[in-house]
Amino acid sequence: MINAYTLSNGRLSKIHLDAQDDLRLNHPIWIDVVAPTDEDRKWIKQAYDLNLPKPEHLRDIEASARFYEGNNELHLRSDFLLGKESSSRSVTVAFVLSGNILFSVHEEDLPVFYQRPLTNHGQPDYVEDCKDVLIDLYSMDVELSADVLERVYADLGQVSSNVLNAKLSDKHAASVLINIAQAEHLNGNIRRNVMDTRRAISFLMRSKLLTPMQMDDVRQIIQDINSLDGHTSFLFDKINFLMVAIISILNANQNKVVRLFSVSSVALLPPVLIASIYGMNFVYMPELNWSLGYPFALLLMALSVVVPFWIFYQKGWLK
Repeated sequence: MINAYTLSNGRLSKIHLDAQDDLRLNHPIWIDVVAPTDEDRKWIKQAYDLNLPKPEHLRDIEASARFYEGNNELHLRSDFLLGKESSSRSVTVAFVLSGNILFSVHEEDLPVFYQRPLTNHGQPDYVEDCKDVLIDLYSMDVELSADVLERVYADLGQVSSNVLNAKLSDKHAASVLINIAQAEHLNGNIRRNVMDTRRAISFLMRSKLLTPMQMDDVRQIIQDINSLDGHTSFLFDKINFLMVAIISILNANQNKVVRLFSVSSVALLPPVLIASIYGMNFVYMPELNWSLGYPFALLLMALSVVVPFWIFYQKGWLK
């Protein structure tokens, strides 16, 4: 699918594409291609003599091939968050700056890309060229990462209250561990994305293609990324603390079970000893030569159980 946008009074306007000639006649500054088909590639090739990167070639790309210049084209590969959900993941996007047109190629639709044309920022001349669009996409990705971090903060705050202010069962602790693992996964994705965005911004600054105003914008993005780094580091520390706390609670619960079995086995040793003694072969067996032999043996065994359990209960070992 091809989404093309032209510049109108400093704002992006979407072009309705019915034929290949609509691309050239409307002079777009941004062409966004989602999951390109062979026909989409043919349109771009015939209209702009450009071979679009294939999305399947964007996976596991070498670090040295993520940003480069060649044939009067600027190529960038960046990761963008797919959404704000706890299961959100990163999607690699290929950018190509060629002939004052920004081409973007990705396999899945991203919230940053379909929200960007709806953003006017209250300034009629906010967008001047395709580089402004690229910079703004990176800026919105950083903002999305900040929003997701706020959600992670809220989720971990709820987890903290459950861990520190309530008695956790093993089943509840397992669900809490799942929530913490999801928060750690999302926090790691954000940290990776902002690191990738910082590299892309640094490459743009070194390319010397940006105007002074655009340089100010990318410096502001770098400052925002630096502030997010501190938050992600804090969240990693908090996640580690909660993991240690929950594991300690699980160990304490297991120790309670082991202690109960240990106390029970010790308390049941006296009646077993008495039963074994009464089962020995004496010359005069108490249970046969004394009419109260059996009742006395049973009473003695009961007392040998009750007294240790009462002592252990008073010491709090059974609580």
